[in-house]
Amino acid sequence: MTGIVVGGTASGVGKTVATLAIARALSSAGYRPVPAKAGPDYIDPSHHAAAIGRPSRTLDTWMQGVDGVRRNLHRAVTDDGSDSADSGPSIAVVEGMMGLYDGSVTSTAATAAALDVPVVLVVDASAGMQSVGATALGFREYAAHVALPDAIHEAVAEPRVDVVGVVAARAHGGRHAAGIRESLPEGIAWLGRVPPMDGLEIPDRHLGLHMGDEAPIPEAAIDEAAAALDGEALARVARPVATPEGVDAANANPANANSTNGDTDRPTVAVATDAAFRFVYPATRERLRELATVVTFAPVAGDDLPACDAVYLPGGYPENHAAALSSSPALSTLASRAADGLPVLGECGGLMALSQSLTTVDGETYGMAGVLPGDVVMQERYQALDHVELRAVDDGVTARAEERHRGHEFHYSAQTLDPDDDARFAFAVERGTGIDGDRDGLREHRTVGTYAHRHAECGAFDRLVAAAHDYARGR
Repeated sequence: MTGIVVGGTASGVGKTVATLAIARALSSAGYRPVPAKAGPDYIDPSHHAAAIGRPSRTLDTWMQGVDGVRRNLHRAVTDDGSDSADSGPSIAVVEGMMGLYDGSVTSTAATAAALDVPVVLVVDASAGMQSVGATALGFREYAAHVALPDAIHEAVAEPRVDVVGVVAARAHGGRHAAGIRESLPEGIAWLGRVPPMDGLEIPDRHLGLHMGDEAPIPEAAIDEAAAALDGEALARVARPVATPEGVDAANANPANANSTNGDTDRPTVAVATDAAFRFVYPATRERLRELATVVTFAPVAGDDLPACDAVYLPGGYPENHAAALSSSPALSTLASRAADGLPVLGECGGLMALSQSLTTVDGETYGMAGVLPGDVVMQERYQALDHVELRAVDDGVTARAEERHRGHEFHYSAQTLDPDDDARFAFAVERGTGIDGDRDGLREHRTVGTYAHRHAECGAFDRLVAAAHDYARGR
């Protein structure tokens, strides 16, 4: 598999639209685009999946490490069908985060260096022509000065950030496009443009953008944008994606030696999957399915909690469905079974659903499962947005004592705890905000609720399945 990273000069230049158009142009040229996203985002990958028709991988060197990022991307091919004559050669199209070099613990540049693939730079050309060439040259030359994370230097012998081509966003054709093309310095290829047009914007809301299945970009608009790109030129600049450690390029299927351990007695893990609980990485779903039997349920639709040995409540938008959640039989059953020792993990939105109550921005308060102490109140501004690192204070449902797990947090809610509550926490916050600035992971019985979204690479879901094994065996 070859690949490119679609980097931007800044946030808001049109990387998501350019990524979708690039994927469509490659597909039209006979290639098989494999979508991915640098950074911890859930929203952009949902638009990739809606437009491209296959799950989009999250690649975050902070959360997964260099080898984890490579492993995750290669599994996108091996788990979704290998290259074949009828599908065309696979080309990874990795959308970047923010500007190419922006970020504190990881960046788009770090992702490109970890994968050893080149960067296609998206430049907003709506008010420029020759300056686009100057911008591209500056971004290419700055690579010699960028400070990449230590993990990149430790894992990659000679890391490089190689800007090899430009996609001009919001650029007109004719003289405008010709002027931009002529301005590009030697070694930076003209790959085409995304024209200014209606229908290429993703609606905004209080917590990020709309998901791909809520407000997909129209197919006709993507086709029109892709028509001004050169699919063959994009394929020519792509390079082979670095393979995970211990895996050769001819057979890059990094099977996990701990996937089943030969144990056919698989526990059942129930995963909430509906409009309120929708933030799950593809790798997390895969890891749970490797280790356990996964059943899904939709609390918002009125589903009760199915028979299971553990529960995973992912993040999402419970505040938008608080009334339906409050009346769902799943929450009351969950409260009863949690009190009996059923292992439960709630992430962000899951933490909110496990709390005593949820108050919306309109001031309406709804009862939640009541498994964990504290009440959740939605705020007008986000309360946390950062990569996080947690240290387990003792053995628990998702981590052993002193283990460090990395993830990210992005939430508008605040957890309020009564000083008289006997609140216990699973984690000390080494980086980030957590629940109270110093701690995260409220716990009760075998239930833990955290604001951190963690990736399967950290081992949290292996630990949850192990707890499910114990519960199934009466331990």
